[in-house]
Amino acid sequence: MRIAFVVLSAGLVLGCTPVVNQRGYLPDPIGEAAIKVGADTKTTVQDRLGDPSTQATFGGDVWYYISSVEQQIAFFDPRIETRSIMAVRFDKDGKVRDIHHYSLKDGHVVAFETRETPAKGRELTFLQQLFNATPGVPIGGQNGGPGQGGGGGPPGGYP
Repeated sequence: MRIAFVVLSAGLVLGCTPVVNQRGYLPDPIGEAAIKVGADTKTTVQDRLGDPSTQATFGGDVWYYISSVEQQIAFFDPRIETRSIMAVRFDKDGKVRDIHHYSLKDGHVVAFETRETPAKGRELTFLQQLFNATPGVPIGGQNGGPGQGGGGGPPGGYP
């Protein structure tokens, strides 16, 4: 009985051990310190730091080097522990204009996937739809809108 309890306890403890993942760019302090504002170009930055994680799509020429550490325990959603972003901005000649650092506290949580499509208008339950459905009468009653026999426009639905 004790052996089964010990084995079960060990299994529970091991199942709750957090899994830590490092993702993205690992900053190189020597390469970053070697970048000179106004002198270095995209080519020299790429030689020192490698390819960026992503580039700005709108509003200027910016390269982003992104790193994050996340922790997941068992089946729960992963939790981001740290995130660091280094933004290298270039001027119109392709030279480094400035370098900014951002962390997790500088950002905002964005839900990329909500698994639901927003619908405009009034949402009806199945029973409301069933009881409102009268054969030959559009939803909303007799005065449904333009072109539906109501006072919303000329007959035939033309403006």
